[in-house]
Amino acid sequence: MEMLYHYYERALGPFRNLSDLPAAEAMEVLESIRREKEVMASRRQDGYLERRRELEQLAREMFIAKGGKPIRTAPHYMVAGECEWLKSWYADGEAVHLHLSSFDSGTLSFTYGDLFPTFSSRLQDGREYRGQVYTYNEILPLIQKYGLPQIWNRDGTYGPERYIEVQVWDDQPLRNLIKENKC
Repeated sequence: MEMLYHYYERALGPFRNLSDLPAAEAMEVLESIRREKEVMASRRQDGYLERRRELEQLAREMFIAKGGKPIRTAPHYMVAGECEWLKSWYADGEAVHLHLSSFDSGTLSFTYGDLFPTFSSRLQDGREYRGQVYTYNEILPLIQKYGLPQIWNRDGTYGPERYIEVQVWDDQPLRNLIKENKC
């Protein structure tokens, strides 16, 4: 796992984050996306934004408890390794990738799968990575044990984990990629 990838809508640019917007504005953007109906995000359920903010806060608190040093209040999202399936979430998907060495590991947390299924009360399958946030040093043995989900679970047959999510808690390594007009 040397490269971290971020997938986005080409026309909008990378690292446009709903969590950076006030709640009402984020809801307006989400409603606009829902009207488009061409992308994965258009299928987000009611309560998505509230649950997202709740999970981001939980992940931040768990990360701090493990010695993490988040700078942002909400993360940007990347994945460990390439995951072409994520391009399909967008009408015209694109990806940027950065080497892991571009980041201070104290500002990166990891979940084995997306935050939502990782912390879903509906998933009671006993997998050790449910309900867990990992530091860089903690995720490595898990990757050695299970591999990258985008390889062993390419089509989602074996559960909801399709990639290792990386929560990026610092803008600094991304500054050259972040457009001024965030969303």
